[in-house]
Amino acid sequence: MSGLAEVQSRIAAISSRIDMLSARTGRAQVDPLLADSFASSLSAAVSSTQAGATTTPLSQALGATGLTGLTGTAGPGATTDSGRTGAPAPATGGPAAAPATSPTPSGGGGPTGSDVVAAARTYLGVPYLWGGTDPAKGLDCSGLVQRVFKDLGVSVPRTVAEQRSVGTEVASMADARPGDLLVYDSKGSPSGRHIGIYVGDGQMLHARRKGTDVMISDVWPDTTTIRRVVPASGGSAASAVAAARPAWASGQDLGAAFQAATTRYDLPVGLLQAVAHQESGMRTDAVSPAGARGLMQIMPATARELGVDPMDPAQAIDGAARYLRQQLDAFGSLDLALAAYNAGPGNVRRHDGVPPFAETRNYVAAITAAMGRG
Repeated sequence: MSGLAEVQSRIAAISSRIDMLSARTGRAQVDPLLADSFASSLSAAVSSTQAGATTTPLSQALGATGLTGLTGTAGPGATTDSGRTGAPAPATGGPAAAPATSPTPSGGGGPTGSDVVAAARTYLGVPYLWGGTDPAKGLDCSGLVQRVFKDLGVSVPRTVAEQRSVGTEVASMADARPGDLLVYDSKGSPSGRHIGIYVGDGQMLHARRKGTDVMISDVWPDTTTIRRVVPASGGSAASAVAAARPAWASGQDLGAAFQAATTRYDLPVGLLQAVAHQESGMRTDAVSPAGARGLMQIMPATARELGVDPMDPAQAIDGAARYLRQQLDAFGSLDLALAAYNAGPGNVRRHDGVPPFAETRNYVAAITAAMGRG
């Protein structure tokens, strides 16, 4: 699917999400400031279709979901989390051969280029801050790159000058694959002035300059070097999960899968079961009016970024667990992690807490009560 087609598909899905929220609450829960931030990062891709792609204005659709929770549309980009808890999910493939300066995964196996893109997308809308390494405050271009790979359990240096030598060199843009690093040097000096992450279809994700947010834009034409830090492919999270478990048998008890994912990602006991009850009523075949699918009610676009089949209970549980672990690490509290699962991490950051949406507040209260924490 082309980049433009992907955006159009997501707009349509977000529109469905707005309709569902309106039906539940009597109003579309819109966050205009956050919407404008995300809309600006996508404007280049959708300028020709923004007016007619959906009956819901793009700025409203993006704001309503915060680009968005796990059950929203633009995807949190939660990734294969090799090493976050010390018990990484199995993964195939591994880091590309590289000189001594290249990063190394913190656990066995390693993420792929698709995982890099998925992780990077979680930072869309974070403001640019020179020298920034904390997404709660802001990120610069190399701080963004370092943070993305850290989320995947991969260590890279801090500055562009150092990052321009990691991994293996890719010959040209024709050979570039999603997840590769695009480096731009200052004229006459190989010091490195800018770096971004290639996302495919001639576009890159980067923290550009003061006054802008982390965005996706067309690739700049004067790329100095392209670096591949992790394999472009070699095994998705879905195949890794499938390889680690037998095929799901109809009617099989879900308890073992919940327990395994809880242990693997060091989650609070009972969290995954409570989320499943709230999302689908424990139905593995559930499909919502907005298109969220399966036991954990994962949207198709989000499922692609997670690398899971949402209708496979084992994969859905693993994907949801990885995403919840990521949000717990990012926000430091169960309430905020659940709010991010429902309304999106962008809305949690924007409101500096649980967003003031009735659906989200009821969602958090219901799950924490079910866990005996309410």
